[in-house]
Amino acid sequence: MQRYRAAVARPSTDDRPPAPHVTGVPMQTKIGVSVAQLVSVYGTLVGVGVFGTRVRDSGVGSFREDATLIAPAVGAFAIWSVIYVGLFVFTVWLWLPGDQAAGRVGPVAGLAAASMLLNATWILVAQAGWVTVSVVVIVALLVVLTRIVQRLGEAPPQTLSERIIVDATFELYLGWVMLATCANVATALVTLGVAATGTAATVVTVGVLVAIAALARWVAGRLPGRWGIALGIGWGLTWIARARSAETPESMPVALTAAVVAGLVAASFAYTADRSTSGSGGRSRPRKEPS
Repeated sequence: MQRYRAAVARPSTDDRPPAPHVTGVPMQTKIGVSVAQLVSVYGTLVGVGVFGTRVRDSGVGSFREDATLIAPAVGAFAIWSVIYVGLFVFTVWLWLPGDQAAGRVGPVAGLAAASMLLNATWILVAQAGWVTVSVVVIVALLVVLTRIVQRLGEAPPQTLSERIIVDATFELYLGWVMLATCANVATALVTLGVAATGTAATVVTVGVLVAIAALARWVAGRLPGRWGIALGIGWGLTWIARARSAETPESMPVALTAAVVAGLVAASFAYTADRSTSGSGGRSRPRKEPS
C-alpha cells in the first residue's frame, strides 16, 4: 500500500516540463548579418578608392599617415584585410547547419551586424570629409565591439573553430578600433585648429599613449586571456613607432613611447591571463554542501 502511495506521490516523467531546446540562429538574424556584410563590402570598396576618393586622401588629407603624431604608418591598415576576412567567414559560419552558434553567438549576431554597418558608415562619413562626425561613429563602433567581446566572455567557445572565427575576429577588431579611436580624435582636433606637431603635440601624444597602456591594463583585467585585443592594439602601436621613427613628421619621444607601450600591453594580457589560469588551477573548487 505504501509503495502504491509513493508511486502516486512521485511526479511522472511525462508531467515534467520539457528540457529547453536550443534552436538555431533565427533566419531574420542571419539575413540581417548578411545584408550588413554586403554593406560592409561596399564600404570597403569605397575606402580603398574603387568608388570615389580613398579615405586616406579625404578631408584634405586629414586621415593620412603624416597628419598627426599618433597616426600609424600606412602598413598598419593591412590589419583590415584580416578583420574583413574574419567577418566574412563569421557570416558564412552562421549559415552552416546545426545549432553550434545559437546559444553563445546568436545573441551577439545583431551587434556584429551593427559593427559592420557602423564601420561602413565611418568610411562614408570620412570620405565626405566629416571628421568630427567620424569621431561619433567610431566611438559608437567601439562601444558595440566592447559589448560583443564582453558577452562572448560570459561563456567559453564550444570548438576551436568558434574560438578562431568568432572570438579572435572580434577581439582583433576591438583592439584595433581602440587605437584607431585615439587616432581619429587626434585627427579631429587638428582639423579644429590644434597644432599637429611641436612640443605641445608631442607631450599630448605621449600622454595619450600612456593612457592607452593604462586602458589596456584595465581591459586585460576585465577580459583576461583575450589575446586578440592585445594583438590589435600592439599592431597599431608598432606601426606608430615605425612612422614616427622613420617617416615624417618624425618624433623619437612618440616612437619610443609607442614601442614601450606595445610591450606593456602584451605584458598586461600575459599577466592577467596567467593569473586567471593559475588562480583556479584549471578546475573549479567543489562547492561545500550545507550540513
